[in-house]
Amino acid sequence: MDLVPLVLEGHVPAIARMISRAEAAYPEAADALAEIYKHAGQAHIVGITGVPGAGKSTLVSALIKALASAGHKVGVVAVDPSSPFSGGAILGDRVRMSDAAATSGAFVRSMATRGNLGGLARSTLEAVDILDAAGYSPVIIETVGVGQDEVEVASAAHTIVVLSAPGLGDDIQAIKAGILEIADIHAVSKSDKPEAAATVAALQGMMALGAAMTDTRWNPPILAVSSLSGDRVRELVDAISKHWTHLQENDELCGRRHSIARTRILATARHLFQRKFDEGDGSLDGYVEAVIRRAIDPSAAARLLLGWEKNT
Repeated sequence: MDLVPLVLEGHVPAIARMISRAEAAYPEAADALAEIYKHAGQAHIVGITGVPGAGKSTLVSALIKALASAGHKVGVVAVDPSSPFSGGAILGDRVRMSDAAATSGAFVRSMATRGNLGGLARSTLEAVDILDAAGYSPVIIETVGVGQDEVEVASAAHTIVVLSAPGLGDDIQAIKAGILEIADIHAVSKSDKPEAAATVAALQGMMALGAAMTDTRWNPPILAVSSLSGDRVRELVDAISKHWTHLQENDELCGRRHSIARTRILATARHLFQRKFDEGDGSLDGYVEAVIRRAIDPSAAARLLLGWEKNT
């Protein structure tokens, strides 16, 4: 069954089936995904990231409600950590967001990382393409929350919201984690807690120091929000919209799109290269044995594998 016309019409069951095919990497889905890609490129992609326990899923639920009430057709791809034993994911985000999605007409899909680092699943952006082509915008990517390795989302979205939680430990350690540097917008969760003001102050101090070393026309705002009460969630929605407008009006959107395209090409190349050998290409085994014997070093073996050097 050709799902592409149904996806373009926004048919929800077809969208779900197409995402499932992308996630399973069925070879027969490649042509359909290529066609869908041609119809994508209009949606505002928003990445929500932050350390575990910051409250990302609760914030996304609040954003769904606020964006839907403002007339947006919201899509969400929530990436869950895979179990190291079964390879499956907890997929708790879908449970937490189900009420918000049901009342707003949003489409929420959880995906397992399946061992991918960087906070994203391999097929995350294919799912984003499908939602984009189906008319959803913004499309929110919620990452797994893995700390400093999670910066991959910076090359997958137009607007990055980094969520910090008050009272989770040393502020300096959070800054060292690296994810704060990628923020277009800073949000501090649980604004009703006394520690929230201290976290906002720490972020403001960090941003003041960083501003002297960067040349940018966008100053990331810092907002303390409460996802449960809805306090200042509307301001966060406005900040996301303003950043999208800023990208369009200051010729920065092309740079973001270039970064996303480059990331996707390289990620796909890595996946195909890995799959080639996982599926039993015998050329790898000889190099493995040579490395074990210390006949060659791993770096030389890798270059030979890539064809960058000739085997003598």
